[in-house]
Amino acid sequence: MFTLPELEAAADLIHQTFPGTPQYAWPLLAARSGAEVWVKHENHTPTGAFKLRGGLVYADRLRRERPEIPGIVSATRGNHGQSLALAGQRAGLPVTIVVPVGNSAEKNAAMRGFGAQLVEHGADFEDARDEARRLAAAQGLEFAPSFAPDLVKGVASYSLELFRAAPPLHALYVPVGLGSGICGAIRTRDLLGLQTEIIGVQSSGADPYARSLAAGQLTAINRAETEADGIAVRQPDPEALAIIRDGVARIVTVDDAAIAAAVRIYWTDTHNLAEGAGAAPLAALLQERERMRGKRVGVVLSGGNIDLALFRRWVLEEPAA
Repeated sequence: MFTLPELEAAADLIHQTFPGTPQYAWPLLAARSGAEVWVKHENHTPTGAFKLRGGLVYADRLRRERPEIPGIVSATRGNHGQSLALAGQRAGLPVTIVVPVGNSAEKNAAMRGFGAQLVEHGADFEDARDEARRLAAAQGLEFAPSFAPDLVKGVASYSLELFRAAPPLHALYVPVGLGSGICGAIRTRDLLGLQTEIIGVQSSGADPYARSLAAGQLTAINRAETEADGIAVRQPDPEALAIIRDGVARIVTVDDAAIAAAVRIYWTDTHNLAEGAGAAPLAALLQERERMRGKRVGVVLSGGNIDLALFRRWVLEEPAA
């Protein structure tokens, strides 16, 4: 993992691109939950999601340490790809992103807008990742995983900002995809000597980390059944699982109906747009409102990149076309 000076240096690097993100205590969320609720607004980064932080740290190190690398290739459903595309552009590294067939047209357009070459392959993230690894071997590119030390250190900077700006938190709810965000939160909490409970949040239709903790061993699932694509993961990362197992208080699962309700609540109570993964922590807090009543609680709004069609169904509650 990383030291506090290393995390602070990563934050300084990230702040050369954007000045961090705000954290606010929203009164209407407090009224709903019975807790003092601090929202970390990672929907306010230049890519609309927390992943940019890790991409900036990863691309900077790669360019400095391995300048001969002709480019980066990775797989994503959206936010990781936007992160690498913008970070690669800043570092002068060409970026190829593999996405599943039928991936969000809006996220695909955003990745292209940040300069990535896009390849569509396979039915889901895992299929796209296999193709990205094949392209890396065939073309001499650097394969950029979705979970790696640079990425964890980079995204941990949002926890550093939150913990230093907000009053002491009793608990922090963090969405869990492959695990960089929650691992960064656990490490930052420990480095700062805080007692904050870190609570992971997964979809009930894509809960391999929750199952792995319950089983005491790495447990994959056959299919990720959720429209919250940022947490639609089937296979846990072994390194992430070890960190989560040692540092998390628990993992809460929420269904898509609860996530959709949280997206609507963010819109009505704060006028912020949340994607499914970004709204999941608020959904989990509301599910545990009795447990958290009277406490000071953080929730990570990890991104706001929700597709228009899903926004219409989840926020405006229009029927599917």
